Amino acid sequence: MLAFWYGMGTGFSLIMAIGAQNAFVLKQGLKKNFVFSVCLVCALSDSILIYLSIMGFSHFITQYPIVVTIAKYFGAIFLFCYGLRSFYTAIKKQGSLKPSDLEKGSFFKVIGVCLAFTWLNPHVYLDTVLLIGSVSLQFSGATYQFACGTILASWIFFFSLGYGARMLLPLFTNPISWKVLDVIVGIIMWLIALTLLLSS
Repeated sequence: MLAFWYGMGTGFSLIMAIGAQNAFVLKQGLKKNFVFSVCLVCALSDSILIYLSIMGFSHFITQYPIVVTIAKYFGAIFLFCYGLRSFYTAIKKQGSLKPSDLEKGSFFKVIGVCLAFTWLNPHVYLDTVLLIGSVSLQFSGATYQFACGTILASWIFFFSLGYGARMLLPLFTNPISWKVLDVIVGIIMWLIALTLLLSS
């Protein structure tokens, strides 16, 4: 069971950092827009990546770094465009805003953006896949227990973030709060895009 709890601790430590994907899940939770589907896609994607890292995908990335390079540039472009959209929304939206009044994307649009935040994020391949793959090596014989702990941490976090966002709804009865959130999201997206482009 030590491997399981170690895996859970590793999973939480990696996933709790503020990032583009987490900001997106939080915002969808506040909008109450396909929250379950968004959390499910994020958790399933993480589960697949963790499983692949345990099965040796980290070695594949090490041998073929072009995969990470491609994800880096496509991810930076995507994050820049999404950040620009957040700034535009912060400027454009006027008057009193309620979650029910906000523009809600179609199912396929929301899921598409969610998948892009996950699979076009090179940090997923560098941090999650490589790190988890490396850490799991010390648990030979208990690798799957370690993986289960890491995967469970991901599921707990995303569903807590998506549905826990509703606790913040009273704060967002003020239209200024939505503008501030959009600006913060935009800044996060642009900062991550910048760090991707500047990274070696």
